[in-house]
Amino acid sequence: METELPASSTAPSASRKKRGEGHTRRDEILLAAKTLFLEEGYDAATIRKIADRVGVSAPTLYLYFQDKEAIMLALCDQTFGRLIERIAKIEKTVTDPLERICRFGDAYARFGLEHPDEYRLVFIGNNIPEAVRKVGHRMPIDDPTRPGVGGALVFSRLVAMLSQLEASGVKLNYPPDTCAELCWMGIHGVVAALIMKPDFPWSNRETLIQGMQDIVINGILSRA
Repeated sequence: METELPASSTAPSASRKKRGEGHTRRDEILLAAKTLFLEEGYDAATIRKIADRVGVSAPTLYLYFQDKEAIMLALCDQTFGRLIERIAKIEKTVTDPLERICRFGDAYARFGLEHPDEYRLVFIGNNIPEAVRKVGHRMPIDDPTRPGVGGALVFSRLVAMLSQLEASGVKLNYPPDTCAELCWMGIHGVVAALIMKPDFPWSNRETLIQGMQDIVINGILSRA
């Protein structure tokens, strides 16, 4: 957690937005912070630097976020929120449990490749806030507004799909939550490799995504 005191910034003074416009300033702060985190690294980016990038004073920024960790948590939830929207569409349009899981993996992979900056920041960088470092995807989801709960909400949706698959009579080699972790690890590996090494002579990315899904699905389903 950042220890920097809310001292005045070198940026021009800016007052808090008018009623109803606070979300605009908040979005500006998140965009500036994301850019700085990617450019300089999470540790090097400070509240003062973020405030300067937005064009407000540090005390003004503190009206919206209490510290840098709160900003990072908000960025994580923002990213996971967009992914949840895609998952919700799958849940509404696909009824077969196994197809749902496959579509989930495909949606996850495409989301990551379409948003490489957000993916690097949330999934690849060493930027996990202390509030979720030890609980991660197992954070309680009873309060969907809790800062940092977005990842746990996504994970719970995948666990639910695997539980539905099991309830349909399909046997799993491992408990649903373990199967969910294996699914994520497999697809994450492909996405991370494609993002971090875009110029490497990989095989066709569609084949790699589908192939990893086949490997994971074959591994978690019991053939007994």
